[in-house]
Amino acid sequence: MNSMIKRTADRAANSLRNVSFELGVNKHAEGSCLVKFGDTHVLCLATVEESVPPWLKNTGKGWVTAEYGMLPRSTNTRMAREAAKGGQSGRTQEIQRLIGRALRAVTEIRGFGEIQVRVDCDVIQADGGTRTASVTGGYLALHQAFATMKRLGAITKLPLREPVAAVSCGLVKGVPVLDLDYVEDSGAQADANFVLTASGKIVEVQGTAEDHPFEEHEFLSLLGLAKNGIAQLVDLQRAALAKAGL
Repeated sequence: MNSMIKRTADRAANSLRNVSFELGVNKHAEGSCLVKFGDTHVLCLATVEESVPPWLKNTGKGWVTAEYGMLPRSTNTRMAREAAKGGQSGRTQEIQRLIGRALRAVTEIRGFGEIQVRVDCDVIQADGGTRTASVTGGYLALHQAFATMKRLGAITKLPLREPVAAVSCGLVKGVPVLDLDYVEDSGAQADANFVLTASGKIVEVQGTAEDHPFEEHEFLSLLGLAKNGIAQLVDLQRAALAKAGL
């Protein structure tokens, strides 16, 4: 470990938190995954709907979309439900759009007819990285949903190009670190969320300087950490799918 920082659970700067995926946790959903990135826990459920948005009718194309939310006691104090406040916050809308874009980036939209798969990501417990956990677990829920469609004879092959996953990185006390928890994220000089495919292609990068602008070489160090972290996440995704016989 870099001597300049001490991370929770004595993690090295280039180490993920303990990550796990539990598939098939909901008997009703066509796909489901409980994903844990350390103390961040997200339930991802995929629903197959026999309809598409109006602009896709009669095109032969399907659609993948996502919804995201945080349960009232996912944080240290109770949050009001957004429905009780009259609507979704800008943060919620931004995150669910990110999840949807990430999942569509690896989906063959013409590969499953005029069907919509909706992936719901609900944060049970938050400790940083809820959006990256949602993308990573959401892919597994989506994969299961397509596997269910194939088993039922609705499609002949899975319309997925490759896995997709996401991870956060940041500069903490000047040190590039992987997979930030809440304490690290809230005190980071800069942080970024990376969404990459299994082959290393970039889907999306969200990066922000919190203290002062950071240098290109610092960004590249974060990208390098993200690539290594996502390679590990993809290995874990594949292992979870193999364990489930998918």
